[in-house]
Amino acid sequence: MSLNTHLHLHSNEKQFRCPICNKSFAQKYRVNRHLHVHNNEKQFECNICNKSFSNKYYRNAHLRMHSNEESFQCPVCNKSFSNKYYINTHLLMHSNEKPLQCDICNKSFSRRPYLVRHVGLHVNEKPSNCSLCNKWFPNKFYLRKHLSMHGAEKPFKCSMCDKSFSGKFILRRHILLHNNEKSFKCSICSKSFSNKYYLHKHSRVHSNEKPFKCYICNKSFSQKIYIDKHVRLHLNEKPLNCPLCSKSFSQKTYLDKHVRLHEKPFKCSVCDKTFPYNASLIIHLRSHNNEKPFKCSICNKSFSQKSLLTKHLRVHSNVKPFECCICKKLFSRKFNLKTHLLVHSNK
Repeated sequence: MSLNTHLHLHSNEKQFRCPICNKSFAQKYRVNRHLHVHNNEKQFECNICNKSFSNKYYRNAHLRMHSNEESFQCPVCNKSFSNKYYINTHLLMHSNEKPLQCDICNKSFSRRPYLVRHVGLHVNEKPSNCSLCNKWFPNKFYLRKHLSMHGAEKPFKCSMCDKSFSGKFILRRHILLHNNEKSFKCSICSKSFSNKYYLHKHSRVHSNEKPFKCYICNKSFSQKIYIDKHVRLHLNEKPLNCPLCSKSFSQKTYLDKHVRLHEKPFKCSVCDKTFPYNASLIIHLRSHNNEKPFKCSICNKSFSQKSLLTKHLRVHSNVKPFECCICKKLFSRKFNLKTHLLVHSNK
């Protein structure tokens, strides 16, 4: 590298521009490498799984996943990473550094994608709409996530259980579950996992790391699946329909619970009333014999369910454990929080 080229790195001057998207670079070779993205050229192939990459750097970083090599170690928490980009992103969490600032409200962000999504909220920019249901989204990132709910193509089928997947890598990861191979062990609790991805997710339980941040309210989550569910609350999105009454839900767990309400397989032997769960039947039977085994230690009031006693105790302590993720208002009961959230969704 010449001295002049090197000095450009210090000056932050980026004189080389991509002719397609106008993105700027400090060095000419970086522009050439970037152009492979537009041309969809992936000439660097992994000799283990045949996955292709647009440049040698990405291929080498990918190879470290196969070899379990993690050469970049965090000096704060000793966590290891397979490439420099991941460790640099991780270090921002320790330093709480947020170098990117919104020009409209001066709010700061640690990463450019968070800033771009945030700015879209100010200008009410919603350039992406779903071609199937016409729903609008602040950017293409959330549109892609939404489209998967309509039924994304899953051409890779498991030969053992007929489950289908959208990517070859996800299929290979799934097959390990059938083989019951758990060669990746947690160094803290010795729990074993079938692949590195699940081990990495598990490690966040010990480190309390929450790398997935909501672009609307900045709440953080340890796993991608949790933030996906959370964002649906903001967007008031309910893509899962009940096959019996067409009621919609934002999460599969809510849908499954609801379907059980239609079935009600557990019947009371005294009054023939039916219930979706055996636990509900047991609680109901206490109403016939007036059994109230849960007693308040402060006022001696008794309850038929433990949950009712827990709610009652909040009256004495004034504890409000349920917080609104949008305005931070506190509530003593989950039902009150859900009712309150409707106020935000109607704005």
